[in-house]
Amino acid sequence: MRGTRLLLAALLVTLAAAPIRADVRDDAKAQVEFGIAVAQKGLWKEAMYRWERAAQIDPTYAAAFNNLAIAYEQMGEFDKALGAYEKATELEPNNLLIRQNYDLFKEINDRSRRVTDR
Repeated sequence: MRGTRLLLAALLVTLAAAPIRADVRDDAKAQVEFGIAVAQKGLWKEAMYRWERAAQIDPTYAAAFNNLAIAYEQMGEFDKALGAYEKATELEPNNLLIRQNYDLFKEINDRSRRVTDR
């Protein structure tokens, strides 16, 4: 009987956490979408702020890190962009869009370094 109660309590805790997790993702997604809207208007600092906020709200949301990496690139913060791309690919290694963005970033960044090393 005691084991059944413990199992039931664990199940209830798990089920109660699911809506909270969905709310967190919804809040992060709203920040990402707002960031996209302002980035399309050229407001990169605001977009970067929104995507940083999304990553804080939900540190498992790969899209937030992908978009944040793009903003860092746009702002010339290449070390931060690299870190954000690495986090995005760690979270979703099979996401083709993230992988393409990261590969393009590395290619351009490597080419730029070779030119400045000459």
